[in-house]
Amino acid sequence: MWDTLILDPMMNSLLFLYSLLGGQFWLAIIIFTVLIKVITFPLTWQQQKSAQAMQDLQKSKEWQEMQKKHAKDKQKLSQAQMALYKEKGVSPFGSCLPTLIQFPVLIGLYQAISRVLADGPLQLLDLSGHIYPFLPRAEQLIPLNARFLWMNLAQPERLVLPFLAFGIPTLAILVVITTFLQQKLITPPTTGDPSQAQMTRMMGLYMPLLFGYFAMSFSSGLALYFVVSNLLTIAQYAVTGKLDWKNLLSFAPRQPVAPVRGKK
Repeated sequence: MWDTLILDPMMNSLLFLYSLLGGQFWLAIIIFTVLIKVITFPLTWQQQKSAQAMQDLQKSKEWQEMQKKHAKDKQKLSQAQMALYKEKGVSPFGSCLPTLIQFPVLIGLYQAISRVLADGPLQLLDLSGHIYPFLPRAEQLIPLNARFLWMNLAQPERLVLPFLAFGIPTLAILVVITTFLQQKLITPPTTGDPSQAQMTRMMGLYMPLLFGYFAMSFSSGLALYFVVSNLLTIAQYAVTGKLDWKNLLSFAPRQPVAPVRGKK
């Protein structure tokens, strides 16, 4: 089931793009990332709508009064919040779905990249069993060209400089930075609850480090996917006018904007 629904379509899509793009596997990964973004755009759009609905709700008079009324009773405050979410049709977890869906995509992409870059007899035999019969000239494509700049896309990336005794994981660093910026964009504002703010802050730090670890440990082709995917998300927010650079570069969690009160 996994091979049929996830792995085989990814592998054959990468091979098809590779054949169209003159044997440039790095370019095939970039175009594949764009296609994934296009396919998942409805989820991303719903995520943005959920985050905006959450922000609007937290600026409402009802929300502010509820915070004051139950300021000393966290359990009642939580119950009142959930009741208000239900009444207004707002899901506090609406912005989490695209992130959860991303994990099977990442696992499938890692396996797809590893298999299509096979160069040993057994690996090539395994790869031949996953190629669609209608894929044109598949036998002429293998083995694939995995080189891009100083990188072997089948291996973890390190930039080796003659004056350093160790390699610099430049792609992993870019993954950490761009994932941090993306998390800032997709994370809804905090409610003013210190425990929620702390959890939001920790998630905003752990996720970039986790993806950075993946980028350092696995194939650099996967790291390239991370960077391009994150940049596309940031660009999408910029195009829709939802990009606030001041908030984006801050390490503090997003706070709901207090309602503007008229002068008496």
